[in-house]
Amino acid sequence: METSLLVKIITSIGSLITIGFGAWHLFVPRIWRWYRYFDAQATELVVAVRAINIFFSVSLILFGVVSLLFVYRKPVDPFYLRVQLLAMTVLWGLRVLMQVLYPQGTLSPALRYGMLAAFGATFLLFLIAYMGSFRT
Repeated sequence: METSLLVKIITSIGSLITIGFGAWHLFVPRIWRWYRYFDAQATELVVAVRAINIFFSVSLILFGVVSLLFVYRKPVDPFYLRVQLLAMTVLWGLRVLMQVLYPQGTLSPALRYGMLAAFGATFLLFLIAYMGSFRT
């Protein structure tokens, strides 16, 4: 089985967005000065939030890299590629749902809806790639 050029391109774009979000999120606590909102006595909470953010950021980077590896691997294993694309579709679909139900960026409509658009576009990229992986 050869992966179609369209699936490769769409997966590449979605993967690079995912990697970008992961890399950017490593700097979010400093950019938005998260830790100033914590009580000085809550050192364990600061450590936990830092650890969760690093884990989350690195996970996004790794998921994006693995998606690229699977889509460009030769020979292509359709099962692994489809599982990875489905996982990415579910991940970004859940992020869209969370942005709709519990929106972030509510102080700025541009940020709020910009995030929704970015998450939605990434979800659609992986959904299209997943569906397209059955046509190759």
